[in-house]
Amino acid sequence: MRWILLIGGLLLSTPPALANDSMAELGAGGLTYVQTSDVAMEEENLYISREEVLVDYAFRNTGDKDIESVVAFPMPDIVGSLESDIALDDVESDNFLGFSVVQDSRQIKPELQQRVIAAGIDRTDELLARNIPLLPYSEKTFAALKSLPEDVKAEWIAEGLIYVDRYDAGQGWQEDLRPAWTLRSVYWWKTVFPAGKPVRVSHRYKPSVGGTVAMSFIDQGKPGATYKEYVERYCIDSAFMKTAAKLEAAASRSGPNYTEQWVSYILTTGANWSGPIGKFKLTIDKGQPQDYVSFCGSGVKKTDPTTFEVKAQDFSPEKDLHILFLAAADR
Repeated sequence: MRWILLIGGLLLSTPPALANDSMAELGAGGLTYVQTSDVAMEEENLYISREEVLVDYAFRNTGDKDIESVVAFPMPDIVGSLESDIALDDVESDNFLGFSVVQDSRQIKPELQQRVIAAGIDRTDELLARNIPLLPYSEKTFAALKSLPEDVKAEWIAEGLIYVDRYDAGQGWQEDLRPAWTLRSVYWWKTVFPAGKPVRVSHRYKPSVGGTVAMSFIDQGKPGATYKEYVERYCIDSAFMKTAAKLEAAASRSGPNYTEQWVSYILTTGANWSGPIGKFKLTIDKGQPQDYVSFCGSGVKKTDPTTFEVKAQDFSPEKDLHILFLAAADR
């Protein structure tokens, strides 16, 4: 429980992101993303909330021959350290965000590639050779590290693969070995894009939601420490700042305390397909009418008390999507 609480409590830096499907090939070093001039993304329908992300795609092979390829979906990196900024509900599962995919109405069981990186070096094979689980926050991983030979422990500490965590849990100072590596996971599956025919792919997962215990971009009604970064990242404007100032003032009078929550989504891998995205639709659901949301988008329309919509034709994603939610702490 101690480690799960730490993961959830240290969400003060930039949150991790998830990505669009991307064309890929299995190369010597693992998956490598490639551009294609033959398969176009005709449509993307993207729904994002703090509870779920749903994406529906329509692809078309514009060439005159069938194309067999690999479609890949990268998961966010999990960084093994006390400064990790990823929020996970299940630290014991390889599929830690509950990713699932359907293609042309058929459920697909994708393959999972996982690699461990420490100090810029791939150390996956060494961990597997010693039966060390790759998930940085798994209790099984902690137990396996504890049972390592002493010379291996010393070597891995010196190389920055693991570190010694010293803490007082009420019974005097204790020491445990913890992972310092980064886990990179990619789901992938082989598929055929028939010449001239559409291929429909849908996937869903629970997003990793970062957050703070208070609003950091405003301080006593004025721009706070992160204001400039938030203007760039989330496109907060004067109206949003006025609302935040009112919420801040209300909290000082025993009103609800509003906190920040973040979700990010990598849109730019959509450019790996042939040409722009023909039809693009983004729906963002803030969850509760009393919550607030800010993100960068053109032509944003509010479609009901909690949802906002962006539509575009021939859309070429040049920036990734970052969403800021303000939610009452007691929700």
